[in-house]
Amino acid sequence: MRKEENASISIMKIICVSIILILISGIGVMAVNTGLNDVTITLQNGYEMKVLTAKTKVSDILEENNIIIEENQKAIPALEEKITSGQNIKITDKSYTEVQIAKISKEGVETSLEELLENYTPITEKIIKEQIPIPYETVTKNITDATENATNKVLQQGKDGIKEIVYKAKYQNNVEIERTVISEKVIKDPVNKIVQVQKTQTSRASTPRTPTLPTTTTKKPEKTTVANGETYKITAYCSCSKCCGKPTGTTASGTKATPGRTVAASSKFAFGTKVNIGGHIYTVEDRGGAISGNRIDVYVGSHAQALQWGVKYLPVSIEK
Repeated sequence: MRKEENASISIMKIICVSIILILISGIGVMAVNTGLNDVTITLQNGYEMKVLTAKTKVSDILEENNIIIEENQKAIPALEEKITSGQNIKITDKSYTEVQIAKISKEGVETSLEELLENYTPITEKIIKEQIPIPYETVTKNITDATENATNKVLQQGKDGIKEIVYKAKYQNNVEIERTVISEKVIKDPVNKIVQVQKTQTSRASTPRTPTLPTTTTKKPEKTTVANGETYKITAYCSCSKCCGKPTGTTASGTKATPGRTVAASSKFAFGTKVNIGGHIYTVEDRGGAISGNRIDVYVGSHAQALQWGVKYLPVSIEK
């Protein structure tokens, strides 16, 4: 009987000791839990994990949870910083930049996000099209070797071309700060101005005219006797600038040159003299510096007719 009582007492002691040990362990666990921090870790792929840790250094917390930072990654806050319960550790790419509001006031007052946005001036971009002129060039053609008595004749007037340029322009505070050319396109090509340099032609009464008419017959010696059925060299001219220098149409005698009537002859023929040239009656009304000796210039209606006339040798006689 006594043995049974002793056994019961031993069991009770064991139970009491166990209870005491359990209470001591619970108190220890509660003490440990009291020093833990509740931290959220956000991985680069967006996954979040909440952990309880007694550590405060970011690198220690990550190491405790078997999280390794790659070379192209970084932690926010930095690995050497310390955090408290309720804070977040973010794993992100190194190129990520977190915008922070800095203390810029000398008095120590933090500038609010609203104030910064009010003072921030955005940069705007615009596409601009402009059309600019392409200057024409002047092309000179020299058809004479003369250095004096030369004149310029415009054969073709020049016209500017047009080029369209597309820009991308950046503006800040309505001021252009950058401009980049996107494309260029010629809309209209320029037309060159063509100028011909030629020998100056003067009036027939003062300046000899260089014959430009083609020769159709063999040249014969000129005679210097007064016309009386003698053979003369007969050419033709008109009132254009090529033949007379000034296209006035007025003869040296003051009359109006008339095809089929007017001829230019040397001073040995008085104005008004009637001459028979190859069977046709003409009147001497004009002079010419190149008209001398046995040569007479017949007036025709156009330069084409003068060229067609060429050079002829015909009998000339004075009509009484």
